[in-house]
Amino acid sequence: MPAMLPEELAERIATGLLAFPVTHFTAAYAFDEEPFREHLEWLLGYEPAGLFAAGGAGEFFSLTLVEFAEVIAAAVDQTRHRVPVVAGCGYGTAMAKQFVRAAEDAGADGLLLLPPYLLNAEPAGLVAHVEAVCESTPLGVIFYNRDNAILNESALEQLCERCPNLVGFKDGGGDFELMARICSRFAGRLTCICGLPTAETYALPYMEMGAACYSSAIFNFLPRFALDFYTAARRRDREEVSRLMREFVLPYVEIRRRHKGYAVSIIKAGLRAVRRPAGPVRPPLTELEPGEMEALTRLVAGRE
Repeated sequence: MPAMLPEELAERIATGLLAFPVTHFTAAYAFDEEPFREHLEWLLGYEPAGLFAAGGAGEFFSLTLVEFAEVIAAAVDQTRHRVPVVAGCGYGTAMAKQFVRAAEDAGADGLLLLPPYLLNAEPAGLVAHVEAVCESTPLGVIFYNRDNAILNESALEQLCERCPNLVGFKDGGGDFELMARICSRFAGRLTCICGLPTAETYALPYMEMGAACYSSAIFNFLPRFALDFYTAARRRDREEVSRLMREFVLPYVEIRRRHKGYAVSIIKAGLRAVRRPAGPVRPPLTELEPGEMEALTRLVAGRE
């Protein structure tokens, strides 16, 4: 039996802000477990509703299967069941199943299924892929809808009928009309999550459509700010949300958008700015340029 039943996972992650911690590396790009654990403990002090380890922000795409298992095991051990630990998984179906088994063995509470590597497939092929992954595990699965893995409500209908442990839908595509249809059609069946880069930008409209929560990269380095923003969004305080957007979120997004891959790079840069370094990003990602790092540091100053 899994540590947490799929329906319990769906309920828990819908209650608050979701943390997507980075994965700490040494200067030689090896997994750096001790500061990773320290980082998780710091984040847990701000009571996220779920901790998504080795996801996109955690550079899942750069981890070997052995490293992935180490990251998830460290996260599970450090959290001690205080919050659900959801592990990223992905690539092709056979490889995804290997990551699923590693996550199960490490004690994860659920899975975030990222898009398969490279391929653009027909909806029927994506449905078969998701179904095969769900059938391979008793853990609750959250589908990440983005890039080359976009499912519409008809495909999700098939999966919901066949896969009782498919309990979440995280949108990173930004198709508002599609998301509105999915939130309406699957209310009570799937926990819908806003998963766009810098999700704070879209928090209010996604909540209005029925998304229960969103993933916050900013939570990595400014957890108090991220929680204040989330609280304002949940109470539909548009004036406060607008102020926080103007003062921090939009200038942050402007830096993030300057180069490809900065959605991850800027998170580790933010941690350096608050003097909690997590090491470098792994190639092919690149670090912020010096002027961008200076701009981010000025932006972050005083918000810790």
